[in-house]
Amino acid sequence: MKSVFVYCEVENQEVAEISQELLSAGKRLAQKLGCPLDAMVFGKNLKGIENQISPYGVDKLFISDDARLEPYKTLPHAALAHKVLKEQDPQIVLFGATSVGRDLAPRLASKLNCGLTADTTILDIGDHFDKKEKKEYKDLLYAIRPAFGGSIMANIINWDMHPQMATVREGVMKKEIFDANYKTQIIEINANEILKDEDLIVEVIERYIEESGVNLKEAPIIVAGGYGVGSKENFDLLRNLANILGGEVGGSRAAVDAGFIDHNRQIGQTGTTVRPKLYIAAGISGAIQHTAGMQDASMIISINNDPEAPINDIADYVITGDLGVVLPKMIKYYKENAK
Repeated sequence: MKSVFVYCEVENQEVAEISQELLSAGKRLAQKLGCPLDAMVFGKNLKGIENQISPYGVDKLFISDDARLEPYKTLPHAALAHKVLKEQDPQIVLFGATSVGRDLAPRLASKLNCGLTADTTILDIGDHFDKKEKKEYKDLLYAIRPAFGGSIMANIINWDMHPQMATVREGVMKKEIFDANYKTQIIEINANEILKDEDLIVEVIERYIEESGVNLKEAPIIVAGGYGVGSKENFDLLRNLANILGGEVGGSRAAVDAGFIDHNRQIGQTGTTVRPKLYIAAGISGAIQHTAGMQDASMIISINNDPEAPINDIADYVITGDLGVVLPKMIKYYKENAK
């Protein structure tokens, strides 16, 4: 029986959050297809790693525990993953759209001679009728993502290639425990039986990792600004409002490109995907690239001088007016009521 497969990233015995998000998404796909959800993880000191993976409903977990597999290096991971996928022949394979996933997935797609959709934001199962062949294909992976500068949502399918592969952006899939006591079959892989000397020619001598001081994904309140804010100095109004509310400041790609705010605070398709309880969008038009990263917020307030701005269509509340007038009033009100 075909399966849905997830490549899990791991470092220092911690499974990456994006991998757990993919396991949840993969389980939903597997249920629609009526097939198993399988996963693979390669690293070192992985004893008990299944405890971070099994609760998401994984039926089989392929583990290769070897000191040479961490930190991640392309060649050994590609060799192991290719061996597993070739033998298991899954229907769908998912990777995170991270530096690791973007490196590994294309190499495997080339080795397996199959297609790959990058930076997917929505996953679904559906059918396709090929008018040329006059043939209908059932239960295909719908890999959906913004295209043509965000003007459309493209539904990308591979009906004549196998397996169907996709990388998925962090934060766009909701992480959900399927069963805390789910029983997973553990299959150990001996790296020595698969890896060749040429797979280990690259040696990581030293690594420098700088932790980000911004955690937009966990922020309950986000005040975000777009190009309409007008200047870097005007973003101080957003910072003041965020400080009063106990939230974080974010920005659209246009605001980042204009130099109004740092890239690590960018929200959207090419930035961070967020799900705060409250999202205040100031001077943001609402291009698909941006809304893809914040549309699941519990409440959205749009502040814009354009009553026809696309973001108003998904906002719970719309304030039409000049930011220079609206924001100071909000700051004053919240200051008075915060005492």
